[in-house]
Amino acid sequence: MDVTDNRAEHRFELPTDAGPAFAAYTRAGDTITFTHTVVPPAAAGHGVGSRLIADALAQVRAEGLKVVPQCPFVAAYMARHPEPGELLA
Repeated sequence: MDVTDNRAEHRFELPTDAGPAFAAYTRAGDTITFTHTVVPPAAAGHGVGSRLIADALAQVRAEGLKVVPQCPFVAAYMARHPEPGELLA
């Protein structure tokens, strides 16, 4: 399962057996603001959200974007994992 950037829907998506998990965002210039993250209840607690955000941040890094973690899940992930700290806007 790969995380994809669904630009038409403004969200990174990760398919699960329970339906898609996604991290919604807005973009402005070289900044991406993560607004909310949704993981299907049946997939919660299995690392789906963390995998989604880790892969989304890797794609953001590859594009040279800066991150505004408005979403509490993304903010908590970035606080727990120092590697993506240089992405903060």
